[in-house]
Amino acid sequence: MKYVMLIHHRGVPTPESDEWQDLPADERAAVYRGYQAVNQTAGVTPGHRLHPPETATTVRVEDGKVLVTDGPFVSAKEAIGGYLLFEADSLEEAIELASRIPTARRGGAVEIRQAKGE
Repeated sequence: MKYVMLIHHRGVPTPESDEWQDLPADERAAVYRGYQAVNQTAGVTPGHRLHPPETATTVRVEDGKVLVTDGPFVSAKEAIGGYLLFEADSLEEAIELASRIPTARRGGAVEIRQAKGE
């Protein structure tokens, strides 16, 4: 089965933020090592970090008209900061991997969804 893991930062400092620079160097290095370990796990296809939510463009179609709005669809503190793909035999394996993602351990969350057709 293929799973998509959506990483919600929920205010957890990211490398682009001022708060990130305030973290001790060893803590920042531990986060990088954690992501490196996750990305090297068998079955993982690393995704990409996303630009901040403020840079998003949201598109809707209402009554046949395309409506374009600057900014994210959801509040910025709930926005997705990145994603990865994981091929596993069970949801339990996906949960175990998600629990190792540094953002989940630092106050964020990881949403797991099985890819359709799997």
